[in-house]
Amino acid sequence: MYKAIAEREGKAFLYDRRFMSTSPEQHKAYEAEGRTAVVRLKMPRSGQCQFHDLIRGDCSFEWADEQDHVIQRADGTCLYHLASVVDDYDFKITHVVRAVEHLPNTPRQIFIAQSLGYELPIYAHLPYVAEPGGTAKLSKRKLEKYLKQKDFAMLSALGTSVTDKAHLQTTPETFNPVVIDFYRETGFLPGAILNYLLLLGWSLDDSTEDFTLEEAIRDFSLERVNKAPASFDPQKLLAFQARWMHRLDTKKKVAMVLPYLQKAGWVANPAPCQFAEHCTKVVLAAADRIKVAGDILEFEEFFVADDQLRYDQAGFDKRVRAEPQAIELLEETRSLVRACEPWSPEALEGQIKAMVETRGQKLGICINAIRLALTGKTSGVGVFDAFGILGKDSSEARIDRCIQIAKQT
Repeated sequence: MYKAIAEREGKAFLYDRRFMSTSPEQHKAYEAEGRTAVVRLKMPRSGQCQFHDLIRGDCSFEWADEQDHVIQRADGTCLYHLASVVDDYDFKITHVVRAVEHLPNTPRQIFIAQSLGYELPIYAHLPYVAEPGGTAKLSKRKLEKYLKQKDFAMLSALGTSVTDKAHLQTTPETFNPVVIDFYRETGFLPGAILNYLLLLGWSLDDSTEDFTLEEAIRDFSLERVNKAPASFDPQKLLAFQARWMHRLDTKKKVAMVLPYLQKAGWVANPAPCQFAEHCTKVVLAAADRIKVAGDILEFEEFFVADDQLRYDQAGFDKRVRAEPQAIELLEETRSLVRACEPWSPEALEGQIKAMVETRGQKLGICINAIRLALTGKTSGVGVFDAFGILGKDSSEARIDRCIQIAKQT
């Protein structure tokens, strides 16, 4: 009731201690009336609580603004402020490092610690992560707002694309770029995320950005943490991930992408013994196009049967059906593939270029048609990388299928 009155009057509510037991006799009298008791702190009503924070510097709070906080319920259980102070003392915590939202809790916890005769820990209150392009705290409850921001929406779409192709059941509330599960399911490297988070509010100098975990442990200091919050930048996070993935050993990349191929149903579980070699070829050809492990699902053409390859219809119509020389060039290419012994995409490249030159055609017309025939796409890995991945028999079968489909219409 008194709190409601204070709110109506626009005043801060401060418990006036009217129900405080001031003597054993009064305590017994209250109990006789059937009242249940809680334990409150009897906070100072004058002076200041002053302490030094490693990030915020010297801090000062008026004791008069502090509530007489409840520290023990009527059932005997202790509440956060008392429990956390005692717990920290029991575990010999020397540094209390936490979010800036806890800064107002510090005076009452200092009061408890000093009242119990404890030595105070060192305090450091970190800035929060701000929402994309703003200064308000990042929140999983503001997803609709964030999705209107282009970079955030792009990152969200990346994750959704991966989970859709991998047949993972998700909901926007639990799977979005504010929630850590999003990055695990999409295929981010933990080191890349830690590296990015490290630099949200901290820096070693004006130029160093990339840190391994060991380097971060070695170089980090609370004194270099900024007071102001840093905004979550999806593009910068993706840049860190791309750099980390670029440096990753090919064998480890193959191990990372395999579960996604299995979830999509493109590879058996366990994978056949010879699959590692095939997947390695795809990973090497895709190179930096694979920024997260789930990006492997953008290369379906190398994991489906030849007769199940899907074509980009608009690209097929433009670069095969509507191109007068495309079918003849594909037929010539098919003959060259069939005759290529021993199989060598490098040798085939020279033969195709010579064939196009002899015919007086543009190489681009031939390459575009071959790409559609082999991958069903208008862009992607290099055409001769595709020959190397698919091998002689699949390459010939796909070119033949493309010719037959083009001739049917």
